[in-house]
Order: sequence, then structure tokens, then C-alpha cells
Amino acid sequence: MLTEVVGMTMGLHTLEKTQSVDDLLPSVVDETLRQVFKEAGTKVIYSYIENKRHLKREEIAEKPEVFSAGLESLLVSAARVIEKLILKKLYRKLGLKFEKKKGYEFSDYIKELRAKYDVEERRI
Repeated sequence: MLTEVVGMTMGLHTLEKTQSVDDLLPSVVDETLRQVFKEAGTKVIYSYIENKRHLKREEIAEKPEVFSAGLESLLVSAARVIEKLILKKLYRKLGLKFEKKKGYEFSDYIKELRAKYDVEERRI
């Protein structure tokens, strides 16, 4: 019984770890924005970023600096708080602990994760 529970837990954790950052990031952004701004606010943010920064939700992982600039132009200083919430949730879903790095911005963390997981996926 215990091995079944452990196996099921490990299976769920492994499932999220095998998802690419590109697949996982949009859903983490969705969850975080909805948690903070509810559905209506989330739609406004996505609409603003798509119209003003020409960035679709699915492109956030490829162009994190554009997403970050869009958030900052809309939310000003609150953008950093939202980015940190997104990063913490993303790292947690990947089974990692988020640690702030001096001089790093949102896009640096995303690029680092993409590079790390792209290398690991190629090895498999």
C-alpha cells in the first residue's frame, strides 16, 4: 500500500518535471494571474500585452523579456511581484526551489530553465 502511494506521488511529480518549460509556463502564468487578478483582470492583461507588445500567451517562454516589459508598462512596480509569484510557482512545479539571483531578471530565469530542460530532454 505504501509503495503504491509513493509510486503515485512520484508519478505525478515526474509528469510535471517531464513537461517542457514552454508547455508549463503559460499555464503557470494563467494560474498566477487568475489568482491575483481574477478572470476579468487576466483577460485585460493578456489583451494589453497582445495588442501593445504583439505577444501571444503561447510565446511567453520564447520571449520572456517582451512579456516582462508588457507587465511592467501596465503594472509598473507591481510587475516584479507578479513575476516573482510566477517564478516561484514554475520552479515548484518543476520540483525546484526558487532562489533569487543577484542581477537576474524574469527573462534570465526563464532562459536558464529553458536551456537546462532543453539539454535534459535531448539526453532522453
